[in-house]
Amino acid sequence: MRIPFETIESVCAEFALLDENAKERLQRYAELLLEWNEKINLTAITEPEEIAVKHFLDCLMFFKYVNVPEGASVIDIGTGAGFPGVVLKIARPDIKLTLLDSLQKRVNFLRTLCDELGLEDVETVHSRAEDGARILREKYDFAVARAVANLPVLSEYCIPYVKVGGSFVALKGASAASEAEAADKAIKALGGKLEAVDRFSLLDSGERGIITVKKISQTPPKYPRNPGKISKQPL
Repeated sequence: MRIPFETIESVCAEFALLDENAKERLQRYAELLLEWNEKINLTAITEPEEIAVKHFLDCLMFFKYVNVPEGASVIDIGTGAGFPGVVLKIARPDIKLTLLDSLQKRVNFLRTLCDELGLEDVETVHSRAEDGARILREKYDFAVARAVANLPVLSEYCIPYVKVGGSFVALKGASAASEAEAADKAIKALGGKLEAVDRFSLLDSGERGIITVKKISQTPPKYPRNPGKISKQPL
């Protein structure tokens, strides 16, 4: 199979440069994704054009709206098959990346993937988000997440990882604006401030949104709560 890079480059040429090495890595990424998908459930998206747009391009749009300094530390919470973290790392190898997921099988895939792609400065962590936040608290310039949970819940999982002055960035669908509004109380309680809700159309794949939350003060020690309270009683 061949990933149609022309589709990606026509949209993101002005904000994300994909050199030949990056293209080769994305091509191999897609191949490994489909190979492992036969053994463990990683994605329902299996056509080359859809992988290019709904996975790779969707993640790369991050760079259009978020300024990432050289050498920034990034943690991808609930990364699953590596989206968006691995795609961001391929486009920007200078990023120091941590991939966190609660399922050991997915972590095994991620370790194999990063080794195969020759990606350096990548750490994989097998942990639930609320447990990891106690160990890796306020260590990162950016916490990112894609398609994990509604924003009031996701904020409590992610904001504790971010340094004061850093950002939590959520990649969302058409509901981004309404989710941001619903999460206002939670964001403030966790030491954050809503900075932007950027909306765009992902070619023929519908509306998307990128929500950026600035970390302006330390997260109170009582957060994150246990997962039962987080889901049943969102902030």
